[in-house]
Amino acid sequence: MKIFRNIYNNKLVFFGSIIILLLVFIAIFAPWLSRYDPSDIDLNNILAGPSFKNILGTDSLGRDLLSRIMFGAKVSLKVGFIAVGISTIIGIFIGSIAGFFGRWLDSLLMRFVDLMLCFPTFFLILSVIAILEPSITNIMIIIGLTSWMGIARIVRSQVLSLKEREFIQAAKVIGASNARIIIRHLLPNALGPIIVSAVLGMAYAILVESSLSFLGLGVQPPTPSWGNILIEAKATLGIAWWLTLFPGLAIFITILGFDILGEGLRNWFKNYE
Repeated sequence: MKIFRNIYNNKLVFFGSIIILLLVFIAIFAPWLSRYDPSDIDLNNILAGPSFKNILGTDSLGRDLLSRIMFGAKVSLKVGFIAVGISTIIGIFIGSIAGFFGRWLDSLLMRFVDLMLCFPTFFLILSVIAILEPSITNIMIIIGLTSWMGIARIVRSQVLSLKEREFIQAAKVIGASNARIIIRHLLPNALGPIIVSAVLGMAYAILVESSLSFLGLGVQPPTPSWGNILIEAKATLGIAWWLTLFPGLAIFITILGFDILGEGLRNWFKNYE
């Protein structure tokens, strides 16, 4: 109960968690919460405004907008979780190796990180997506493979500050292997900054996916995504305001939720240092 009390007392963590848990609930239970199939076309109900029948209105093919946004949440969160999972694993591996062994290996890996940071990440993703077939799988992998550098630097700095501590020296004296020292002693003590970076990375991954889908290089129709809902709404911007307002709000609230949660966790972990 103490951890829940601490979460409640930290308002940023509390409100951020509420937003994210609500989005996860909608994404998981979208097939049961939605009144309509997101792909059902109703040519007799094209561009209908918000009403009791269609709470957020319909699009240019008569599809229910609320259903498409709810199913789009599933796509966005899936991309965020998997892409951040990939980038976190890569970042932890490279950062821990560089920080623990140091010397020429540290210099080599950090120069590689600097090289990756020289390329504007979004344009690098655009270039790769333009070569490969646009699909949700490719998007998740590419975002993960191009956004690990920040976590690598964070892990390296944490390992550098921890590896000279007494408990690490004691582990070396009793003959613990390098892998055991890194996995059992260093990484658990560097978990706070890693979690914060991963949470903030979720917001970035979802925003990138929405941007790619808006440009037509992300999730392809008829699969609903917040980005491709927006690009389809561009042609009717002057007569169907709901088609841009509500998907835009979904992206805004999601990014805001992860940013609030990340900032709250950052302050929380600082208090326990």
